[in-house]
Amino acid sequence: MVDVNGPRKCLVLYGSETGNAEDVAHDIGRMVERLHFETEVLEMNAIEIDAMINQSFIIFAISTTGQGDLPSNTQTFWRSLLRKRLASDHFGGLRFTAIGLGDSSYPRFNWAARKLQVRMKQLGARCLFPFAAADDQRPRGIDQTFIPWSADLRKHLILEFPLPHGFHPIPDDVPLPPKWILQVDEKVLLESSESMSLSTAEPVNAEGPFSNGSANCCSTEILPTKRALAVSVKENKRLTPESHWQDVRHLQLVTSIPIKYSPGDTITIFPKNFPEDVEQLISLMGWDVYADIPIEFYATEKSSVTQALPNPPIPNLLPYPHLTIRSLLLNYIDINAIPRRSFFRNVANFTELPLHKERLLEFSNPEYLDDLYDYTTRPRRSILEVLQEFHTVKIPWERLTTVFPVLRGRLFSIASAGCSRDTSPGTHSIELLVAIVKYRTIIRKLRQGVCTRYLASIQPGTTINIQLNKGSFGMTQSNSQIPVIMVSPGTGLAPMRSLIWERCQWTEYFNNQKMDTQPDATAITPVGRSILFFGGRNIASDFFFQQEWELLQKKMRLDVITAFSRDQAHKIYVQDMLRKNSALVYQVLHNESGMIFVCGSSGKMPLAVREALLEIFQREGGMEHDIAQEYLAVMEQDGRYKQETW
Repeated sequence: MVDVNGPRKCLVLYGSETGNAEDVAHDIGRMVERLHFETEVLEMNAIEIDAMINQSFIIFAISTTGQGDLPSNTQTFWRSLLRKRLASDHFGGLRFTAIGLGDSSYPRFNWAARKLQVRMKQLGARCLFPFAAADDQRPRGIDQTFIPWSADLRKHLILEFPLPHGFHPIPDDVPLPPKWILQVDEKVLLESSESMSLSTAEPVNAEGPFSNGSANCCSTEILPTKRALAVSVKENKRLTPESHWQDVRHLQLVTSIPIKYSPGDTITIFPKNFPEDVEQLISLMGWDVYADIPIEFYATEKSSVTQALPNPPIPNLLPYPHLTIRSLLLNYIDINAIPRRSFFRNVANFTELPLHKERLLEFSNPEYLDDLYDYTTRPRRSILEVLQEFHTVKIPWERLTTVFPVLRGRLFSIASAGCSRDTSPGTHSIELLVAIVKYRTIIRKLRQGVCTRYLASIQPGTTINIQLNKGSFGMTQSNSQIPVIMVSPGTGLAPMRSLIWERCQWTEYFNNQKMDTQPDATAITPVGRSILFFGGRNIASDFFFQQEWELLQKKMRLDVITAFSRDQAHKIYVQDMLRKNSALVYQVLHNESGMIFVCGSSGKMPLAVREALLEIFQREGGMEHDIAQEYLAVMEQDGRYKQETW
């Protein structure tokens, strides 16, 4: 036991690519803070490893990305941990625990958390509490693991670090002091050409001096973004027929700035909210008077670990002129997210109706996890809809960013490369293949994806900021002789199209080199063959880029094998076509040491493809099941089996 009169310090560190681990870390931080620990939540790259030693304990929340990789905001921290000069007792006396967030359809499930645990123990840190491996594929998602684990961790901390006499855990219905609040920016207000008095202010029209956007479309304002690349939308074309159930778009983004990207790379697009939704929330909360008045962030305290201001609640919000509640809601706050458990706990503090308060607190109680799932996740009920139903909740605008989640960027695989990368002299292109998320739930409510709804509304000529992100395909011209098999149902085709165009360019390069050195000889390309297994529902509606494949087959060694599940009496999927072509698959992957890429929706498809490969190795290679599994594991270790699913 620790000295109850000693310092109670906890550091919660997260590594997150899409924001899920960050959300979990803040949930943990709030739980620990309620036990009267001085608590800080930081991304791993924000801290020097020696600053960890003075903590009572450390909790990690880390996602796995790519092929078992650590997220980008952990890389500096991870390199520090791997320094050879660190002694085996560097963290002697430090205790820690961790929760990993992963997807069990990936071969290296929660690999990042496992590597982190091993390294911390190598440096002398001791386990405070059993680690957890949350799985996004479970029926309740990561919360199915995280919520009971968090509740058990809380009980353990109360026993391990007993509170001093007279102290009790801070109840859930008592709000924690915020680290950041919003306040009126008096300087900008005074500089404004129009004077506004808070005591006599009237609601400002949406076309007022500090507003942007209109009710029917998203704002076209270009937002300040770190590592930003400004691109213009040249094309936003629907590929599927209007009568088809799904709207799939081909987007072309262009820029005059020279850009480099490779097959498997992604871009981050930052969505915006629609003005009509924002106006509903402003009216519901009673923020009309303040909606268009200049505001600024104010930090209530400094970090005791880094001696700097705490991480701002909105990571990409750089100095923003004339920031208002309206612009904050339009561009940075996710009002249509499915609310997490912590959201209900927070908003329960802002209603005076006992019935509403009681129900909101029930949804935040781990014992009512199934009720929470049935109310939020199953019908995909949004934060805005929850607030409309619990209409007595009135959140102070000053606490807006402590209650609502951040509107995070979404990753999209690049669908272009090779010759399609440069469309004309001085113009560089990035292409996307995007399925617009739009459906009705079990309660017949229309649901639309936050980012794809935004993308569908963007008109050609609009300029947006994006970020380029490196992928994990690892295919370069130097290893282009390796044959590849690509498995991609639906829009999983995007990174495969990128790879095919890149290999086409390599083929043309080697052919030209051959003709230059041996002009009388037939050009023989060293680029390995490319075999695409593509799946969809109907050939008439879902065979994306069909004519393009026919053109490419004349330029390179490309085979396209399709599986359209609804075009015959019995359903056929990509895994069925792998089995049907088992001799070819075995020849490429085993005899020719080829690579396989699996891209598309996570869940059943990647596991079904993996099972098909195991059957092929057993049938064609005479392997026992265990030997086939071992062969696949070696392919993964050697980087010959790659999976990108979402």
